[in-house]
Amino acid sequence: MGLIAGFDAGQTHTTCRLALAGDGGPAGMGRVIGEGDGPGVSHLAAPEGPGRFGAALRESLVRARAHLVDARQPAGTAVLVAAAVGASGIELGTAVQAQGQALAAEVLGLAPERVVVTGDERTALRGAFGGGAGIVVISGTGSIAVGRDASGREHRCGGWGWLLDGAGSAMDIGRDGLALSLRMADGRAADTPLRQALWAALELDPGNPGAPQRLKALVVAEGFGPAGFARLAPVVDRLAATGDPEAAAVMARNGEALAALAAGVALSLGLVAPAVCPMGGAITHLQQLRHPFTRSLAASLPGSRLVTAAGDACQGALAMAAGLLIGPQSG
Repeated sequence: MGLIAGFDAGQTHTTCRLALAGDGGPAGMGRVIGEGDGPGVSHLAAPEGPGRFGAALRESLVRARAHLVDARQPAGTAVLVAAAVGASGIELGTAVQAQGQALAAEVLGLAPERVVVTGDERTALRGAFGGGAGIVVISGTGSIAVGRDASGREHRCGGWGWLLDGAGSAMDIGRDGLALSLRMADGRAADTPLRQALWAALELDPGNPGAPQRLKALVVAEGFGPAGFARLAPVVDRLAATGDPEAAAVMARNGEALAALAAGVALSLGLVAPAVCPMGGAITHLQQLRHPFTRSLAASLPGSRLVTAAGDACQGALAMAAGLLIGPQSG
């Protein structure tokens, strides 16, 4: 009895899902039998990147296997025979992808030909549409869109790293809100409850004259990074829902930016009236982001339709892993 593993490795956490290999399921994939979570990853080119990548795969796999043992499943001692990893920051055909492939094979104890490592947007696309045409628009800590046409050709827009290109993401929403709050503090913009709410969320006193300097130091402190900004997005969303005009403007700009990602993919692939699947925590949970995204999408891609994913990124990774047992994989 063999196991296949599908990993969804994001910036905040990693999920490993296990399935039986070739027990009658589609494309060599059997039923899902276990799942476990581990820490998130960072870009492999970062100093801590390889260590975090290895730890994320190792720990999430251990926890997924622990569930099998706890449930006394016969597969608890089965050998892993193939795996696919969708990870944040992996670009197709790059040295980083080759590095991730080698690291994953080493950590998981698999031959290189039994491992595929690709961007998490590619596993999300596979999970959402199988092998069919469509576009996924992902807005979580970061943002990206990727699509496929009927011939299997793929194209992505966005996702060029949080310092350069995170429009429509929770990170950008939080950062935009904080930048606006500083303009409010020094008189360049009218003060609204948004500043007080954001600063209170960071345990800063809105009435303290030294608070702006503390904020400046806080956002560059080790450990803040994109996740620190992203944690503030729900605050901006809540203020926008109460009618705060500045918060609403931040959410509107980011929703329109997400629609522009989808439109860019559709234009590049020649997709007419495509199916568009929004995914990720921000677009799922922040209603003041979803509303302008939906409006802007209808205007920029007439006839497009929002659809629910057939499966998530982990399911897409499992499908890729199963394919390694029956033939070569793209992505």
